[in-house]
Amino acid sequence: MMTKKKTKASSNEVPLVGIVGLGYVGLPLAREFCQGGARVVGFDINPQTVSKINRGVSPLRHIPSSQVRQMVKSGRFRVTCSMEQLSKPEALLICVPTPLTENREPDLKYVEATCETIAKYLRKGQLVVLESTTYPGTTREVMLPILEGSGLKAGRDFYLAYSPEREDPGNARFQTGTIPKVVGGYNAASLRKALAIYHYAIETLVSVDSCEVAEACKILENMYRSVNIAMVNELKKLFDRMGLDVWEVIRAASTKPFGYQPFYPGPGLGGHCIPIDPFYLTWKARQYGMPTRFIELAGEINTDMPHYVVQRTMEALNERRKSLKGSKVLVLGLAYKKDIDDIRESPSIELIELLKAKGAKVDYNDPYIPRTHKQREHDLKMSSKTLSARLLQRYDVVLIATDHSDYDYEWIVKNAALVIDTRNATAGVKRSRSKIVKA
Repeated sequence: MMTKKKTKASSNEVPLVGIVGLGYVGLPLAREFCQGGARVVGFDINPQTVSKINRGVSPLRHIPSSQVRQMVKSGRFRVTCSMEQLSKPEALLICVPTPLTENREPDLKYVEATCETIAKYLRKGQLVVLESTTYPGTTREVMLPILEGSGLKAGRDFYLAYSPEREDPGNARFQTGTIPKVVGGYNAASLRKALAIYHYAIETLVSVDSCEVAEACKILENMYRSVNIAMVNELKKLFDRMGLDVWEVIRAASTKPFGYQPFYPGPGLGGHCIPIDPFYLTWKARQYGMPTRFIELAGEINTDMPHYVVQRTMEALNERRKSLKGSKVLVLGLAYKKDIDDIRESPSIELIELLKAKGAKVDYNDPYIPRTHKQREHDLKMSSKTLSARLLQRYDVVLIATDHSDYDYEWIVKNAALVIDTRNATAGVKRSRSKIVKA
């Protein structure tokens, strides 16, 4: 293991690190390198992102603009759309999306396109590292042939490694630099080079024997969460039929000081990793003739949760002699988890689409997302409604999809006709509990 290096060396003595993709992974990583004393050039194909950052404006809510301004003013950080400059950095760290295709198979087009661009400008001595989550074998089987198309040989002319991101947006307990970072190299020389670069940004580095081990490590981390969340999601359905509160059961089980870690149910999985990564591994497993039934079952359970929430909403309305078709529904929270502005794979998006498909008239409120933007598979074209007592009273259902801390749940329940709570956000509400239905 190595520790983060804080340096006061001159700019000519520290590395120039290139980060490709200035999103939820790339920008926090750039911040850590700058704070560690390295120089950073960011590459992004979105001119608006480049312009914002170079003006000191953060495109991410959990990265304050004050930090971005400080990075830019230090002279150690700049961002560009000019890919011709890819030959300048000592290291190129790739932080691009790795989504799924319509058939729920790995979609590596962004990784492949980035590597094809890098290959045009790759020079001897450079290090290339993929940080995007993917299946074991991607670095060696996909990246290596593309990069060697430059005429340079990996491990001899340039260095190649894999180091999975471990971002958790909105988690104040951990910053990018304080989360131990796993690094696997194509060969021993590549590993040494990667460790030497990353020690400017990360406090604790964990070296492993290969790129494949590092790739599998990230898949395992996310699979652990996916499977355990699926278990409590299924128990939520069962305990509801039994008349038990799953959150109360979890609270009681959490008092055991060993052998148990709490996971919590919800309206579905969100974020870039947990809803997607299991399908990367199940796809790879098929190449080895091995079904991954446990993993696939967890994926099925988690994917079904928005449908379960809609069903519970229909049942709750039916008990009040109303139909979902024609009812007015206000969804609270568009982000995939509390207190952030990230809607990647958010179950709230599917909830809204499912409710509309059933004939409901749907609006949303999210204090961090004033309007929706076009995604790869969704384009809601909606704007956040401003909360007021009068607004809440206009809806037949208020559906809590994201438990933002900004919400006054006592006030919401008081003014709503019916509340569908998917997050146990109303646990502390004492009055009008007959209005609350947990889903």
